[in-house]
Amino acid sequence: MALKRIILEMGHGNDMHGGDYTKAALRAVQDCIHHSSMIFLRTLKIDPSELDILVTIGVQKPEMVDTARVAASLPVGKARVTVVKGGLDVPDDERGGVSVIATAGVAVRVDEKHLGV
Repeated sequence: MALKRIILEMGHGNDMHGGDYTKAALRAVQDCIHHSSMIFLRTLKIDPSELDILVTIGVQKPEMVDTARVAASLPVGKARVTVVKGGLDVPDDERGGVSVIATAGVAVRVDEKHLGV
């Protein structure tokens, strides 16, 4: 099975007050998927459960992201989540803590047999 990338979306999300890296990552992924419409699935008769989805999240503390929760947030396909150092932490000197900004890239791949390649 040869997979071809058919969608690549970028997004960002944040947790302004809680310092929650998973919440920021989830919001970044939702930002990505709300930019895409996969109407071609019906046109090409592709079962959405066959989609291979690669998610890359960038945050300052990658170990703080619950990758299972991020994968489970995707409405279709089989997702794999990788978290890397990136994003941004903005210190809150007045209240203590940090505002977390996550970036995300979501790549959707499909078996080329569906594409007539």
